[in-house]
Amino acid sequence: MRLNGKVVVIAGGSGALGQTVTPACVTAGARVITVDRTITPKVGGWTALQADVTHEADIRRVVQEVIRTHGGIDVLINLVGGFAKGRAEETDAALWQRMLTMNVTAAFLLSKAVLPHMVERGAGRILHVAAWAAVEPFPGAAAYIVAKSSLMALIKVLALELKGSGVTVNGVLPTTIDTPANRAAMPEVDPCTWTKPESIAETLIFLASEGAGQISGAAIPVGTTGGAKVAGKA
Repeated sequence: MRLNGKVVVIAGGSGALGQTVTPACVTAGARVITVDRTITPKVGGWTALQADVTHEADIRRVVQEVIRTHGGIDVLINLVGGFAKGRAEETDAALWQRMLTMNVTAAFLLSKAVLPHMVERGAGRILHVAAWAAVEPFPGAAAYIVAKSSLMALIKVLALELKGSGVTVNGVLPTTIDTPANRAAMPEVDPCTWTKPESIAETLIFLASEGAGQISGAAIPVGTTGGAKVAGKA
């Protein structure tokens, strides 16, 4: 599961999950470019670019810059997402739209931006982080669960549209992710069964590797499923 020399763009690469996924990709041999709304001044082992991935013009600018400076893009890993509580009747239109924008629109715009380049080259990997809650919903996070379910549909549609192109599209479905933020938000819950960020990173690296070339349209659970009541934030 090596990514030797592969150019890997990671959207949300400095976030809670990105802090594990990004260095793991570097260790696997990839040339990594992270894309975040804000970037940290000190970054080691990879290139950091600033962009708002919910804005199409920003994404196009970054994709063009990476292609110009690195010669191409082999893998897109999208870690961008957001979580919000609220039953359907309690959810206002602004929150509904925010969940769709963060969890689906960003994924659509990122995929759309890299697709012409990847299709022209006849090779590429597009990977999105969805959530197990899209498969096994729970009450109290209506907008989030609908948004992640829509992301799963996007993954499957793209995989069908790209069949035979050499470009694959897959997703991972973590349960609650063991991050400091989730521990702080749910201090009463035992995190021992939560999904480890390292497990997500390893799955993403496999899906980005040459060995996963015949896998497309998959949504792979990561973590302990069957009874998970809370979805982790990416």
